[in-house]
Amino acid sequence: MVGDFDSALTERGGIEQPAQVSPYLQRRRSRTFSVDDYEKGIRRGDRVILSRAITLIESLNPQHQAVAQQVIERCLPFSGNSLRIGITGVPGVGKSTFIEAFGKYLTSLGKRIAVLAIDPSSERSRGSILGDKTRMEELSIDPHAFIRPSPSGLTLGGVARKTRETIVLCEAAGFDVIIVETVGVGQSETVVKSMVDFFLLLMLSGAGDELQGIKRGIMEMADALVINKADGDNVRPAELAKTRYQSALHLFPRMENGWNVPVTTCSAIEHTSIDKVWKIICDYEAQMKGNGFFEQNRNEQNVKIFNDWIDFSIRNYFLNNETIENMIDQLLPKIQAGVITPYQAGNEVMRAIRSVDS
Repeated sequence: MVGDFDSALTERGGIEQPAQVSPYLQRRRSRTFSVDDYEKGIRRGDRVILSRAITLIESLNPQHQAVAQQVIERCLPFSGNSLRIGITGVPGVGKSTFIEAFGKYLTSLGKRIAVLAIDPSSERSRGSILGDKTRMEELSIDPHAFIRPSPSGLTLGGVARKTRETIVLCEAAGFDVIIVETVGVGQSETVVKSMVDFFLLLMLSGAGDELQGIKRGIMEMADALVINKADGDNVRPAELAKTRYQSALHLFPRMENGWNVPVTTCSAIEHTSIDKVWKIICDYEAQMKGNGFFEQNRNEQNVKIFNDWIDFSIRNYFLNNETIENMIDQLLPKIQAGVITPYQAGNEVMRAIRSVDS
């Protein structure tokens, strides 16, 4: 009895508990890729490695940025073979629905497409919804499509600065068509226009005077106007809007490349006339490659990319300088208190930069 009593008080090991994290996941987490791994994985179309490379591009970590630049340099010789399409339109025009219908049509033709959807970031929380994969349910599971929602950050017009570099990786991965969706606000259209071959403007009808609903500057940038939601009772209003836009476009200066901007209607929900939109884009590509404007446009875009990169690099260099950073921290409260004007503060920073340079 005593022996039994003693044994009851003895601490036993009990059942061995499983690891908190699966060993498989632990191995996956600890695995790192070399630049060679990234290049080979991207070249063979590995979506996991492509996604991880894009994450490196978007990272603010200096080490990640260094690796990302090496990966981009490796992939650059294999890029440039896709057709880049920018799609914009006011919120509610049905961009995501149209892109899904358009993307499904292209994959049915045997095309491999990548959708780079820029989600607006909150200026307060810096967060993004990143819900494009949810909105494009069918396209997101299409084996010939790749959807990458990215936070816009705080760059001009809500367009991620890294999108151009992401395009390079997607092209190296063998995607035939790259679609860049803008958030449809502010000046993002100008930035997207500077990185694509064809710029598509989605429009709505039945919302009063259509011509008052969009800036003339955006219409002048468009290579085609497509009036979406031309279905049900909205078919006739869509055709009327088409006539109005066609008349308005005649008042614009003729495009330098000789292209006559077409206006058409479609229904992304009913998947009608999506083929007409693709034909317009193919006609545009053929005409631009025939007259040399396709290559000229890309060359001009490369120069702009260079200028933008210089601006970013110079700003980054000085903002990461400890002396300049401390000076800015001291000036900001003075600006807020009205002790010094923003221009005076800017001049002080410039004088400090010149002294650092010398």
